[in-house]
Amino acid sequence: MPRKIVQGPIRDKEKTKQKLLAAVGRILRTKGYSGLKVSKIAAVAGYDKKLIYEYFGSTDKLIDEYLKSQDYWSNVENSNIEIDLSDGGNELAKITLLNQFESMKRNKEFQKIILWELSENRAILKKLADEREEIGEVMFKNITDPFFGKEKDKRFRAIMALLISGVYYLNIHTVTNGSNFCGLDMKSDEGRKEIEKAISYLLDATYKDK
Repeated sequence: MPRKIVQGPIRDKEKTKQKLLAAVGRILRTKGYSGLKVSKIAAVAGYDKKLIYEYFGSTDKLIDEYLKSQDYWSNVENSNIEIDLSDGGNELAKITLLNQFESMKRNKEFQKIILWELSENRAILKKLADEREEIGEVMFKNITDPFFGKEKDKRFRAIMALLISGVYYLNIHTVTNGSNFCGLDMKSDEGRKEIEKAISYLLDATYKDK
């Protein structure tokens, strides 16, 4: 029996939206965030710019949807990883950070997004950062804060802040300024393994010192 090909407005709309989102990524990779203009996005996607307004409402909303699709933390809550939380979130924090470290190495768009956040004060980027905070707050309030209790819950948050920012910086530094950091070759598997072991060690030590 021949395979049925589904056509129609819904399928075509979704295909067009995906091409517009892909165009944002392509421009971000090749031209940087300064190239994200409505006419340029439409030209790269091969569509009339009016479709951006029709399907997304505005250029900012199109970019916002693209940013969420690439942002690691915005997609953590949609993951299907099942983790035992009886350890107070140690394994959850470990897996999340190690996955972020590897994901950021591969995702050039996410690297560009973080650089963009650091170099420009824009409402669309502030919104993305605030949404990351909301996602993290779910873990803190429901899992780690009750486990560590008063005072030490703030110390755990501070340690996570240092580890997350370190993951950001090490990956961005590697692709922009060089491979070595503190004598470790961050472009080698050996160097990155040392960072991964350090993340696990620091989290284990933090939980032991509860």
